[in-house]
Amino acid sequence: MTDLLSVNGGSPLHGSITVRGAKNFVSKAMVASLLGTGPSELRNVPQIRDVDVVSGLLELHGVTVDYDPVAGVLKLDPSNVESAHVADIDAHAGSSRIPILFCGPLLHRLGEAFIPDLGGCRIGDRPINYHLDILRQFGAQVDKRAQGIHLTAPNGLHGTKISLPYPSVGATEQLLLTAVRAHGVTELAGAAIEPEIMDLINVLQKMGAIISVDTDRVIRIEGVDELTGYRHTALGDRIEAASWASAALATGGDIYVKGATQPEMTAFLNTFRKVGGQFEVDDDGIRFFHPGGDLSSIVLETDVHPGFMTDWQQPLVVALTQAKGLSIVHETVYENRFGFTDALRGMGATIQVYKECLGGRPCRFGQRNFLHSAVISGPTKLTAADIEVPDLRGGFSHLIAALAAEGRSTVRGITLIDRGYEAFTEKLTALGASFDRD
Repeated sequence: MTDLLSVNGGSPLHGSITVRGAKNFVSKAMVASLLGTGPSELRNVPQIRDVDVVSGLLELHGVTVDYDPVAGVLKLDPSNVESAHVADIDAHAGSSRIPILFCGPLLHRLGEAFIPDLGGCRIGDRPINYHLDILRQFGAQVDKRAQGIHLTAPNGLHGTKISLPYPSVGATEQLLLTAVRAHGVTELAGAAIEPEIMDLINVLQKMGAIISVDTDRVIRIEGVDELTGYRHTALGDRIEAASWASAALATGGDIYVKGATQPEMTAFLNTFRKVGGQFEVDDDGIRFFHPGGDLSSIVLETDVHPGFMTDWQQPLVVALTQAKGLSIVHETVYENRFGFTDALRGMGATIQVYKECLGGRPCRFGQRNFLHSAVISGPTKLTAADIEVPDLRGGFSHLIAALAAEGRSTVRGITLIDRGYEAFTEKLTALGASFDRD
C-alpha cells in the first residue's frame, strides 16, 4: 500500500467509528504473556502495526501466536519460549522500542536476553538508561556489544527499592514485568499510574501477581515463583478517541466514537468543553461535535496522569488554530513535541514556539533550551500543502490539518500512522472524507 495520502479538505467529518484496545496497553499485555506457564487470551485487540511487530517478536522467541483481527482476539502460548538471534530481533523490530520490555520476562524464563539498538518516534529524549538501571538493580548483568545489548542473571533476579526521578511509563512497565517473579519485595516510588499501567497491573494480577498501588505513586510487588496465563479485555484507546474528537472540532464536524470511555478521558473532556466543543456520553461510546459559533482559546499544560496527557496535545493544537484569540500550550512530558507545528505554519497557522515555560509552573525543560511552549493565534484559515509525517501522533495531527484545510493536500509517510490507528483510512471513508490512497 502506498505511503502517500491525497486529501481534499474543507468539509466537516460526520459519522460513527469504533476504537478498540489501547496501543499503549495491548503490546505490553502481549509481552506479559511470556511470564505465564500457560496460554493467554487478549480481547479487543486492534489491527495495528505495533501488534504485528510484537507478535513477530514473540514468535521469534518460540511463542505461538493466533490472532483473529475481525474478532479482535489474540491467543498466546509461551510453552516453548527460546532465545532469538539479536539480528532477527533487530530486523523485525525496526524502529519499535518494545524489545526492551522483553528483558525481564526473558531473564526469568531463559536466564538471558538480547536486545538491539532501539528506535521510536523522535519527540524527545527517551533513553533506555532507566530500563537498564532498573534491570541492574534487580541483579541483571548488562553487556553492551556492537550489535546490541546482552543481559544475564547468573544469580537470579531479586526485589529492590527504586525511586524514579520522573514518573516514566516505560520504566514503570519495565519494573512491573520484572518484579512480579523476582525473589522478595519490590517497591517503586514515583511510579506512573496511567490507565494503561493500571490495566497491565490487572493482567498481572489475573496471572497470580501480588501488586498494590498507593495514593502517593508508590507501587509494591511481592514476587511469586510462578504465574499462569490470563484472559482479559483491553481497555479502549483514549488517545485515538481524543484524536477523532479533535478532528471533529477542527473540521466543524460530528463524530460518534464507539468504544471511547469517560473515566480515562476526564481531563480531555474538560478541555474539549472549555475550547467550545460538545460531547455526549452513553454506554457504548462518546459523541464529539462542534456546536457552531466561535471556539475559545485556552491555556493548557500537559502532564502525567491524571493530567492532560501529552499524546492528546498535538491533535488538539490543530483545533486550536481555529479558536478565537491566543492559546498557550506548555508541554512538560516530551521536550521536542512541537516540531510538528512547522507543517501547520506552512498551511497558514499562526504558531510561535518558545524555550520558556509559558502559561503554567516551571518544568524540567525550562532551563534546558528546548522549544517546549507554543502560542497559537486564531482563528486562521488553513490551506492545502505537501506534508511529511514526523511521528505517530504528529502525523495524525497533520492528517487532521489536511482534512480541515481548503484544497488538496498530500500527506507522505502515512504508514507510520498505521502503527497506532486501526484502519484509519476506512474510518475516514465512514466519516465522509474525500481522499485517495492508491
